[in-house]
Amino acid sequence: MRWDNLKATGGPGTGDTGQARVLPLALPGAVARTFDTPEFRGVTFYEVRAKSLVNRVPGTSRVPFEWTINPYRGCSHACVYCLTGDTSILMADGTTRPLAELAVGDEVVGTVRDGRLRRYVTTRVHAHWSTVKPAHRVTLADGTTLVASGDHRFLSDRGWKHATGARHGRSRRPHLTTANRLTGFGALPERPAESPEYRRGYLCGFVNGDGHAGPVVDEALRRAQRYAAECGGLHAMAADDREYAGASVRDASAVLGWPEVPTRAWRQGFVAGLFDAVGALVGGMPRFHAVDKAVVDWLVECLAVLGFATDRPDRPDVGPDGVCVLGGTRERVRFGLLFAPAAATGTAVGDLVRGDETLRVTAIEPLGLEVPMFDITTGTGDFIANGVVSHNCFARNTHTYLDLDTGHDFDTRIVVKVNAGEILRRELSSKRWSGDRIAMGTNVDCYQRAEGRYRLMRDILAALRDHANPFSILTKGTLIARDLDLLQQARAVTSVSISMSVGFLDETLWRSVEPGTPSPRRRLDVVRRLTDAGFSVGVLMAPILPGLTDTPEAIDTTVAALASAGAASVVPLALHLRPGAREWYQAWLAREHPRLAPRYRELYGDGSYAPQAYQREVAARVRLAARRHGVPTGGTGTTRTPSTGGTDSGTGGAHPVDQAGHGGEQATRTTGWAAQQRGQQRYERRTRREPVIAEQLSLL
Repeated sequence: MRWDNLKATGGPGTGDTGQARVLPLALPGAVARTFDTPEFRGVTFYEVRAKSLVNRVPGTSRVPFEWTINPYRGCSHACVYCLTGDTSILMADGTTRPLAELAVGDEVVGTVRDGRLRRYVTTRVHAHWSTVKPAHRVTLADGTTLVASGDHRFLSDRGWKHATGARHGRSRRPHLTTANRLTGFGALPERPAESPEYRRGYLCGFVNGDGHAGPVVDEALRRAQRYAAECGGLHAMAADDREYAGASVRDASAVLGWPEVPTRAWRQGFVAGLFDAVGALVGGMPRFHAVDKAVVDWLVECLAVLGFATDRPDRPDVGPDGVCVLGGTRERVRFGLLFAPAAATGTAVGDLVRGDETLRVTAIEPLGLEVPMFDITTGTGDFIANGVVSHNCFARNTHTYLDLDTGHDFDTRIVVKVNAGEILRRELSSKRWSGDRIAMGTNVDCYQRAEGRYRLMRDILAALRDHANPFSILTKGTLIARDLDLLQQARAVTSVSISMSVGFLDETLWRSVEPGTPSPRRRLDVVRRLTDAGFSVGVLMAPILPGLTDTPEAIDTTVAALASAGAASVVPLALHLRPGAREWYQAWLAREHPRLAPRYRELYGDGSYAPQAYQREVAARVRLAARRHGVPTGGTGTTRTPSTGGTDSGTGGAHPVDQAGHGGEQATRTTGWAAQQRGQQRYERRTRREPVIAEQLSLL
C-alpha cells in the first residue's frame, strides 16, 4: 500500500451527517463516508488528511504551468499525455494499431531489462486517455517521424530523454538532440488493404507455389478460395479436393501470370501468397523453399523493390532455388506487416532491443499548433510507437496507488483531502515556495458535486488570495459562482484564469444524456456572471454529439448563446467513446435514438474516435459560427496572463455521456490553453505549409 501522502481524518471532517465507517483494508484507518442522497448514490468518499497539496507537474518546459492543486482524487483522467492518435503501436501479435484505438486489456509490445540490455516482451494496456497539447515533430534519419508533446520521453542510446527541454535553468532536463539515436527499428509499414490487385497477386503467388495442392495453413487456403471467387470467375478452387480448375485460360493467365506493370499492392499480395504456399520461418527469418526458377526471379524482384535484401543459397533447408530474407528483428516485423500473409511470420517478442544510425535524430521542431494527443499505461512502463521505444505515463494509474482501480473506482470512490486549505497555507508560506502559478482542474474538477458538501475550495481560494498567488481553474461546475467574492478578491492582487465547459443547449437532450450535471443554461449563467464580474472566460464546447448537436443550426445556436454570455473563446471537441463507455452509450442511443445507430456505426466503427474528416467538418462549423458571432475559436480565458486549464469528468453521474468520457472534454485533458490563440492564428498558413500535419488537426 502506497499511502505516504495521506492519513485518516479520525472523524467526519465536514460536519455532514453521512454514514461513516473506518475502512478496514484498502485505506487503513481512513474514514469512508456515504451520503443518503440521490446525487451521491453509489459513491464512497474517503476522508483523509493530506501531508501536502501542491503537486509539481512532470516535464514542465512546454506546459504553461508547473504546479497543480487537486483537493479531490478521482472522477477524471490524469494530466500528462504524449503522442498523436495516428501513431502506430506495435501489438503483441505483430500487427499495429493507431494509438487512439487502443483499449484497456490490449496486448502490446514493451521492453524489460535483461542484464545491461533490454528485450521485447508482451505487456497489457492498463489505462488509455487523451488530451490536446502543443505538438513537436521528431524526425529520424530513416524518415521516421513522431509527433509528440514536449514532455514525452523516448529511449535513446543515452537513456530516457524528453522530446524537448533545456540545458540550464528550472526547465533543465534530459532531452533529445541531434547527437542521439533512438532504440527500436524505425517506422513500420501499414498492413495492405485487400484490394483487387492484392488479391490477384496473392493468388498468383499461392497457385504458382502449388499452395492449392500441398499442405498449407488452413487460413491461407480459405483466403485463396475467397480471393479466387472474387477474381473474375476463378471460383472453382474447391475445398474438398483443393484442386484448382474450371477457369478459362484467359481468366487463369490474367491472374496467374506476371503483370505487364506490377503494382505495389500486387507485389505485396504475390509475396504473401508465395510465402503461404512455400514459406516458413527458419532461424527467425522468412524463407521460401524451392519453386520454379521464373517464380523465384519474380519473388526476388518483388522483395528488392519493397526494400528487402535476399540470398539464394543452395542449402538443404531451402533447396537449389530457395530464397532467404536477410536481416533481423526489423526486417522480420516489417515483412509480416508489409505483406500480411496468413502464416505466422514472427514478432519482436524475445529479441534484444537495439538501435542503429538509421534512428539518429535529425530534427526536433515545434509545430506551433495544438493537436489531439493520447497516452497509455502499460505493465512494463513503455511501448513501441512508430517503431521506437516510447515511455508511457502513469498518471491515470494514481488511483491504483490507493489499491483502487483506474476505471469504476476512479469514478465512484473519491478521496477527499479535508485539510486542503490548512496544508496549502503552510506550503505557500514556505521559504522554498516561489509563488508560481497553480492550475486547478488539471486532474479532477475542483468544483465537482462533492464540493457542495466539503467546501474545500473556499479555504483554497482564500489561501491563494492571502498569498497573492496566481492560479487558473477549468470546470463545468456551477459551484464556482458561490466563490465569486473570493475570486474577485484574488484577482485584485494576482492573476486569475477561468474556463467553463458547455457542449450544447438543448434542455431535453441534456436531461436525457447529462442528468447528473448542471444544466447548460445554468453554466451559461455562470459564464455571464463571471464575465459581468470582469473575468475573461474561455469555453470548451464539448461533447459535440453526432446527429444530435452537430448540425449547423445547433452549433450556431450554442455559439450564439456563448457569445451572448460573454465567452472570450470557444474550443470544440467531438464525442469520444472509449471502450466500456461505448457499450453504455450505444445502448442509450439504441433506446432513445435508434435511427442514429447506423450513423454511429459508420462514424466510429470499432474505434473510439470519429473520423478526422468529420471532426474537421464540425470544427469548421464552429469556426464559421464563431466568426458570425464575434467569438475567437482559440484563447486562454485569462484576465491578466496566459494560463491553463484541465478537464473535469468529476461531475459524476451514471449517464451515457459521462460514462463515455463526459465532462465537456470527452476524457480529453485540455492543457496548453495559453497556446491556443497562437495556434489558431497560425492555423491557416501552417496548414498550407504542413499538409500532412494539417490532416491531424481535427479539433482546431
